[in-house]
Amino acid sequence: MSVLPTFSSLNRTPSRSRDLALPTQRRLRLGWMSRISLACWLMLAAGSVSQAQLSMPPVRASQLPSLGDGSDFSAAKERRLGDRIALSIFRDPDYIDDPVLGDYVQSIWKPLMDAARARGELSAELDERFAWTVMLVRDRSVNAFALPGGYLGVHTGLIAVVSSADELAAVMGHELSHVTQRHISRLMTQQQQAMPWLIGAMIVGALVASRSPNAANAAIVGGQAVAAQGQLNFSRDMEREADRVGFGVMVDAGFEATGVSSMFEKLQQASRLNDNGSFPYLRSHPLTTQRIAEARARIQTAPPGASQAVPGSAQLHGMMSARARALGDPGADALRHMVDEAGRAMPSAASTEVLTPALAASLYGGAFAASRLREFAVARPFAARLKALAATLPGASSAANLLVIELDLEDGKMAEAAAESRFAAANTRAELMLQARALLAVGRAAEVSDKLQTWVVTHPKDALAWQLLSNAWGRQNQFSRAVRAEAESRVAQLDYPAALDRLRAAQELLRSGRGGADQNMHIESSIVDTRTRQVAALVREQALEDKVDR
Repeated sequence: MSVLPTFSSLNRTPSRSRDLALPTQRRLRLGWMSRISLACWLMLAAGSVSQAQLSMPPVRASQLPSLGDGSDFSAAKERRLGDRIALSIFRDPDYIDDPVLGDYVQSIWKPLMDAARARGELSAELDERFAWTVMLVRDRSVNAFALPGGYLGVHTGLIAVVSSADELAAVMGHELSHVTQRHISRLMTQQQQAMPWLIGAMIVGALVASRSPNAANAAIVGGQAVAAQGQLNFSRDMEREADRVGFGVMVDAGFEATGVSSMFEKLQQASRLNDNGSFPYLRSHPLTTQRIAEARARIQTAPPGASQAVPGSAQLHGMMSARARALGDPGADALRHMVDEAGRAMPSAASTEVLTPALAASLYGGAFAASRLREFAVARPFAARLKALAATLPGASSAANLLVIELDLEDGKMAEAAAESRFAAANTRAELMLQARALLAVGRAAEVSDKLQTWVVTHPKDALAWQLLSNAWGRQNQFSRAVRAEAESRVAQLDYPAALDRLRAAQELLRSGRGGADQNMHIESSIVDTRTRQVAALVREQALEDKVDR
């Protein structure tokens, strides 16, 4: 049984045979939701769930009543549990930090968060304590998932399938609502409450085992059925509440309400191949047809959205959908198909054809797929034509420009990449990261360190930015700073022991006088010592929690 019901759990199929691997292997190759379920159940069984604190229910602006908090999990406890699971995801090769795709997902996530705050769905306590971090997962299944503590996972397969930002917002708003309504902690509390049924069934089974083995089995199975049915009912209520709250959040965020019903219809079509046809009361989610009907009823009174207000927004979605398809590791044949598709759609240089979303997706997908096949001569004409057609579309022009810079970087044309990056305003994370890579490649490390130091002040959890900053400082022979930046990148991904190791290495460099040139050693030593104490405290806290759980 899944710990948290997800938007598309009914429509998931195992993406690869690796999902059957044992969890004791170095890489946790379980399916993403199975892995999360396993981690949560292990921590629950180990005693990490405490009833010492009760978290306050969030204030809601909705007129309809909520299910109530009903949770014995404090917000701090839930956050610590989420951090543990997120750490395993950060370490997994299927976790990807793609700045371009990440910026697009964030452009949907941020309005949803703002709307949840404005509606009163997101309490001040959860807003402050939870991570509110979106992670991209390389997986071709159509899915998204929420973790304890405000972590949201989005599969590349989901982005590749949805037809619009509205559909993606429908999924993300639903998952966000699972977190804001405390569904994870409430379900874990429900699981705790179900334990007496299971224990009682086992005791009864043991008592009658000597007289009738069949009766003993029936007693055990019966007790399990009672507990399981309670879990299923609770999950269905959660799903309906997440549907209702998520719908209001996405509409208030400016997205079209029709995105919900069209997304459900996609899931319904996909589920025909793998749906077991169980009756509604035996399922952990409502029937998709029921949810479609409820969504359509809500649409009747919903105000119009504004997600396509910026010219080129639809084209941008097509481009990002194609990027997600290529990043999903589809194999050489699928990438070749994307290249061939772009070749058939490629308009002539003299053509006055308008850049439609479908054409934008084909050209972008062909160029990006060709670059992954290392066929840069094939990719460049697609990218150049896309850039020309997108020039008048603010919503799509930046992504087209960044694609050209990426091609230059991957092809080893560093001077060209640096020249192209001059035109990037570096207002977005993707622009800054690509510009930093280009400038580092042509020896302009000082410019990179100046830009990134400013960025990490306001984005201290950006592991990639810290890694690039470490590279920049290292090239300027500022070795202690470079090692400290490595440590901060580990902190950003919750790997506190590795971060502490790097900080102690930086201390040793400073003590030995090998910290580097052109820096105030006294200030740098103070910074490193302070961060070492702070991270050491996090390591001790983590070790204490592990000891208590055991």
